[in-house]
Amino acid sequence: MIELELWYLLLLPVLFAAGWWLRGFDARQRGVDAEGGPRAYFRGLNYLLNEQPDKAIDAFIEVVRLDPETIDLHFALGNLFRRRGEIDRAVRIHTHLVNRADLPARSRAEALAELGQDYLKGGLLDRAEETFTRLLDEPRHRVESLRALLRIYQMEREWDKAIDIARRLEREAGESSHAQVAHFHCESAEKALKAGDEAVARVHLEQAVKSNRRSVRALILAGDLALRAGRSDEALAHWKRVGETSPEHLPLVAGRVADALDAAGRRAEAANFLRRSLLDHPSIDLLDAAHKRIAAWEGAAAAEALLREELQRHPSLLGFERLLAGRAAEPPMDQLRLLLQSQVRKLARYRCSKCGFRAREFHWQCPGCSSWDSYPPRRIEELDAP
Repeated sequence: MIELELWYLLLLPVLFAAGWWLRGFDARQRGVDAEGGPRAYFRGLNYLLNEQPDKAIDAFIEVVRLDPETIDLHFALGNLFRRRGEIDRAVRIHTHLVNRADLPARSRAEALAELGQDYLKGGLLDRAEETFTRLLDEPRHRVESLRALLRIYQMEREWDKAIDIARRLEREAGESSHAQVAHFHCESAEKALKAGDEAVARVHLEQAVKSNRRSVRALILAGDLALRAGRSDEALAHWKRVGETSPEHLPLVAGRVADALDAAGRRAEAANFLRRSLLDHPSIDLLDAAHKRIAAWEGAAAAEALLREELQRHPSLLGFERLLAGRAAEPPMDQLRLLLQSQVRKLARYRCSKCGFRAREFHWQCPGCSSWDSYPPRRIEELDAP
């Protein structure tokens, strides 16, 4: 018993010393790990300031390895690179996060969504489509993924897929897309018409009207389709409905109506239609269409009279330019006409109401911002008139 107590007394200081040393070693090791993160962080910042983004990425990846709580730093850095247009670097950062085995499922889905946006911004549509399709099973990202896929399919002109996604957004997010779907069907109808498949075009136009009964574009295309089939009366009925449904779009079909009437031997009716339309719905495009046809049908004097009457009611640079063009080209008048012609070219454009993109031709979808129905069917001169 005495020997046991003696060994106990001798062992106790040894155990105490070992515990003290081990505790100090653990603290020192934690200090090394804790200091490694900040050092890598500041090193990354230094690389960024010295415009060495690739080295900065490596440093920040090291930060996340040492301290997983800094994942938000990766997201912020990736978004920064994407906004700056450095898509390859944004992809590298978000790909690293997606491939991390220890990343929580929620954070991995977030990284995958950011990666999809990187691909979309970089124009890598196939990869973007694949990425957002994977995210459809993630409830938190499902709606945004559907919106991204809808954008992708419009860019790729995959109209059947775009229609399917738009319908899903209607069901799942309550987002109305009747007008958009009508345009998708019209795009498919135009594609079928170019391929000579009138039956498929007719089906798509019926679906377009079913989706949006006030679709002006569907009415115009239905008239084009009927005229191709030799049914001029049916074509006229469709085009005249455009004026009833949306009078502001009448200039888009006035020339069609007049030409169809003329082809049917109803030239006087065609001329009266143009004059009456110009009185009821004055516009620069309508004036241009009427002037050209009246000049061809009734002569230069009748066309000039039309211009004079319209200019008294609604002055426009286009009207004055047309009036001067029909007169003798004397040096002072000719120079004035050339000046007017130059100004008319600048103003004889359509302008998107969403992004301001200007175009020489009328578009149903803006080439700049991809918005539908954002082009008023009037020229800039009319839109900016006091």
